[in-house]
Amino acid sequence: MTISKKVFSGALCGVLSLLFLCIPNGAQSQGPLKFQFDPNWPKPLPNHWKLGGISGLAVDRDDNVWVLNRPSELRDFELRAELNPPTAECCIRAPFMIHFDKEGNVIGSFDEPEGHGMVVDSKGFAYIGQDTVRKYDTSTGKLVGETPRAPEKEPGAVGGGGAARPRIPGKGGPGPINTVPILRAPTKPDPAAIAAFRAKYPPTTPMIVGGIEEVRLDEPARELYATDNYLGGRVMVFDMDTSAFKRGWGAYGKPLSEMSTTDADRAYVPNGPMPKEFRGHLTLNISNDGLVYIADRAANRIQVTTKEGKFLKEFILAPSTGEGGSTGGVAFSPDKRQKYLYIADITNGHIWFLNRDNGAVVGTLGSMGQNGGQFFGLHMIAVDSKGDIYTGEVWNGERVQRFVPVK
Repeated sequence: MTISKKVFSGALCGVLSLLFLCIPNGAQSQGPLKFQFDPNWPKPLPNHWKLGGISGLAVDRDDNVWVLNRPSELRDFELRAELNPPTAECCIRAPFMIHFDKEGNVIGSFDEPEGHGMVVDSKGFAYIGQDTVRKYDTSTGKLVGETPRAPEKEPGAVGGGGAARPRIPGKGGPGPINTVPILRAPTKPDPAAIAAFRAKYPPTTPMIVGGIEEVRLDEPARELYATDNYLGGRVMVFDMDTSAFKRGWGAYGKPLSEMSTTDADRAYVPNGPMPKEFRGHLTLNISNDGLVYIADRAANRIQVTTKEGKFLKEFILAPSTGEGGSTGGVAFSPDKRQKYLYIADITNGHIWFLNRDNGAVVGTLGSMGQNGGQFFGLHMIAVDSKGDIYTGEVWNGERVQRFVPVK
């Protein structure tokens, strides 16, 4: 009997996955940085839990992983185990926050309002971007602090989280965000109402006005960085201990007082000139040598500033990328110099590896798809002290994955 190469390789892959890591097509990185998809992390969730879209991902001081998800996006047919009596074996919506150990086991969880962006400090407190940034004691899930925010939202604003949503057993939502029209604003808001709101809350407003896209900490300086999506995006810095606002800036290090409120200054088309202001879905991370890397996803760019907001340089990445953009979450390689940037690309479906000094692309990891090691809605990225990469997906991906370095 003749066995085809394709059948043999598939069988061999199944055997090897029990011994180590089987690498499906597209899961191996290209360039000088090599990674393997780990099919054994995480372990199957307990209690018939099912994750919604992943909107926050953080590695703590013990290299354990915190995952923030949006279970309200799960649909009725995914929640039949919640009914009384159940009409299927699965599923039950997972808690919003889940704690995994290095082996992929669930070691903790707590249930607070959904959010976007999350970080855990060295003492174990979690800072979650909701309609502001809220600080939680992860051992109890108790709210212990929050940054100030405006009491109202700009006309036409959607999302933002922060409010508890009633959980009706077996009753879900419309599905993953950005995949159904119901989640979009039905009509354009009145321009006069927008102008009035922006006059009431100018760019210098020392509080969160829009939604939170990212949360980061500079613990030695006791500072919290948040990206507020108001006016296309503002970098906002708060005191970690008092939540008092300290400083902020816009694109190219522009002081908040010089930011434009005109939408035309945020206009952008693929391969076109860069907009004068941040365009949208702003994320950031802070390097060991004190630089702030700010990814303006909707404009396919990464800007580098000092912690005081002085603009240093800009990297353009995959400029032909259209709606969704190429520059999502920002992470660093684990070496002391942090030689490489790791950039999560939701639209093209892979991680870019960039030289941190000049922004040159040195490789990629993964491709668009729903197999293990591929990405469908790559949204969040985190790296542990050993260099393992963790990813979280929205859209129909709704999962976390791990990639381990190949020596």
